[in-house]
Formats: sequence, C-alpha cells, structure tokens
Amino acid sequence: MGAHEFLTDFHHVATFGATDNNGVDRQAATPEDKLTRDWFAAFVAQRDWQLRVDGIGNMFALVELTPGAPYVLIGSHLDSQPLGGRFDGAYGVIAALHAAERIATRVADENGSPAFNLAVVNWFNEEGGRFPPSIMGSSVFAGLMDEAEMLAVRDLAGVSVAEALDAIGYRGTDPRPDVAGYAEIHIEQGRILEREGIDLGAVDFSWYTQKLDIEVLGEQSHTGATAMADRHDALVAASKVVLLVHEVTKAFEAEALVSSVGRFTVEPNSPIVVARRVHLVADLRSASPAIVAEARASLLADISDVARSHDITINVRDFDVRDIQRFPQAGVELTEKVAADLGLSVRPIRTMAGHDSVPMNRIVPTVMMFIPSVDGVSHCEREFSTDEQMTAGVDALTQVAWEMVNGALVRR
Repeated sequence: MGAHEFLTDFHHVATFGATDNNGVDRQAATPEDKLTRDWFAAFVAQRDWQLRVDGIGNMFALVELTPGAPYVLIGSHLDSQPLGGRFDGAYGVIAALHAAERIATRVADENGSPAFNLAVVNWFNEEGGRFPPSIMGSSVFAGLMDEAEMLAVRDLAGVSVAEALDAIGYRGTDPRPDVAGYAEIHIEQGRILEREGIDLGAVDFSWYTQKLDIEVLGEQSHTGATAMADRHDALVAASKVVLLVHEVTKAFEAEALVSSVGRFTVEPNSPIVVARRVHLVADLRSASPAIVAEARASLLADISDVARSHDITINVRDFDVRDIQRFPQAGVELTEKVAADLGLSVRPIRTMAGHDSVPMNRIVPTVMMFIPSVDGVSHCEREFSTDEQMTAGVDALTQVAWEMVNGALVRR
C-alpha cells in the first residue's frame, strides 16, 4: 500500500466527528469515538488479522508473522480533545496500520520469518479530556494505573469509563498481547522541526509533569442580597489561583517552565448565586524536576494566602505526576539510520507533551518519532501537517518497525 491509500484513509477518518473548522471532536467512548473504532475493526477484518479488545478498551490488531513470537507494538490513539485537531493521535494509528500492511506484504513476498510478530494498537483515552487522567489505556497496559480504578472514573455528567465503554460496545475481555517493543509516530505539537526545516524528530526524553487537583470551597449565597463583606466567593478566589498558576512561570528563565489551568468547573453555576465550589486542575511542566518542585512550593504558599484572605478553604492534591522518561539511545540512533536511508533530515528532540510512548517506555524498549506541525499548534482545529510530511513519516515508521520485528532494539 502506498501514499495514496494512506492519505485516503487518513482523510476519511477525519470525517468522523468532524467540526465546522476542519477539526474533530471525538472524545473517549463517545459515539464519534465508536465510529473510528468500528473503522479500525473493519480495516483489521478485511485483512484477516486478529482483533483483540482488552478490559480498558485498548484495541489491538495482531499481525502474525512468526507463530508464537512476542509482538512489536506500533500505534497511537484515535480519541481527540473537544474541538481538537484531526492529526493528534489518529495520524499515528493510521500510519501504523499502513506500516503493518506493508510489512506483512514484504514478509509474504520474501517468504521471511522475522524474530517478532507485529501488532497495531489504538490506545483508549489518551487525551483525558472526558475522563482524567490522560494516557489512561497505555498506563493500565503498562501497570502504572489500576484498571478497576480507571473504569470507575466518571466524566462531568457522572458517566463512568466502564459505562461509556459498554455503551459503545468496546469494553473487551481479550488477553493483552505479549509485547517486546513499541514504536509511535506523532505530530510534534511544537515548531522546532518546522523552524529548522527538519523532516523527522527522534525523541530522546520527555519533560517532567506535575498536576495539582485544586478544590476551592466557599459559601453559596444570593448575588443580590448578600453584602460584599459577608461573601465567601469560591469563584473570586479560584480566579486568583488561575492567575497565580499563570504568573509562576515568570520566576524562571523563559520557557524553562510552562503552566496552565485547563479544567475549571463552578458550582452551582447559577447567575444569581455566589459560587460555593470551584474545581480546577493546574499543569506544571519542565525539563527540570527541581524547577517544578520550586514552582509547586511557591504556588502552595500563595494559594494558602488566598484562602486566608478570602476566609475560605482551598484543598490541593498532587495529581498525575510523571517523571522524566529517557528513551533508549539505540532507538534514537535507529531513527537516525532510517532517516538517512530514506533521505530524510532528522534531529533529536524532546517532548513536552505526554504520549502513550511514555508509559510504554517503562516496560519495553520504545521508539518515539515526530513529524513537523505547521505553526506548532495542537489540541485545536487549526492543527495541521502536510500530506508530504505525513507520508514521509509513514515511510519512516514502516522501516523502524521492520527493523524492530527483525530484532533491532527489541527485548529478547
């Protein structure tokens, strides 16, 4: 299968959950997510590969090349952020399916017997937009999150992961494949490759991530009848916390730390009621764990001051802490070798964002690759990579996976 077939499939999948501005909205275990899952299952069935779905909704397409051998796993995720881009995650899954097709054809043509089998994965709930935390399916697979606990997580409407997966028919019972290595390709979600005119990024490490689950508790009262001096407004206090999270980066060198508040919910969220409760999640990331620790300590002190000044309670809990992950140098070198063979420019690159490759790197040798992102934007409808950039990445993933099923890098 060539570039045309890949691009046809990629642009077709982008119609599932399509938005008016060329993005997609298919959050985990929604009807829109089901459309992509059904498409994945049909792709597998058409090629007589084996489909497995595990207890947390991960989908595996097993391509048997050498009976009894463990699997090299390649893929990414098909779920998206609300009003997200059509490239993030989906590109890596569709690229992996086409890479697997090419490798299966090559093995058959050459009557070969690689050292390992090959499998393509669609990880459940990588984005974490509907069901936090993110990177859920791969983390359960890697043993870093408990499956029962994750199945019990509920979205803002009170629907659990288990209920949502059952509703779309994708909470499975199949055994997970025995995996010997993992490879993933993804859009960069930054502008380093674009700025430098580089075709491919070989990821060498991931940034340290620290999230804070923050609950601001005030007192509900009437917006008109309550004197200003008598109010304990959770929303006003929470607004100050949001600004503190934003401002904390200024205490460090430019771009040494990034911070944000992404989720923010208000109760009771009535136009004539002073808010009694606000829940928000703060996200701190840096290449330096010490910088994150310093920022966290500064925030906790400042948040305590806000609570005292407003005479309210603010509870802060550490949430979704992820250490720096260094990918195998042999994997970086394999990507560089493949790029050279294909005539692609390449450079080592770090990832500030989390990916399914990060938990997988804890259990098996892992390769992570990036293609350029136009303007460096992601998690929005304007997210874009060119057809040429995508097809070059498919070629690179195919060759990396070919080397891995034949023993390169993979754990024996």
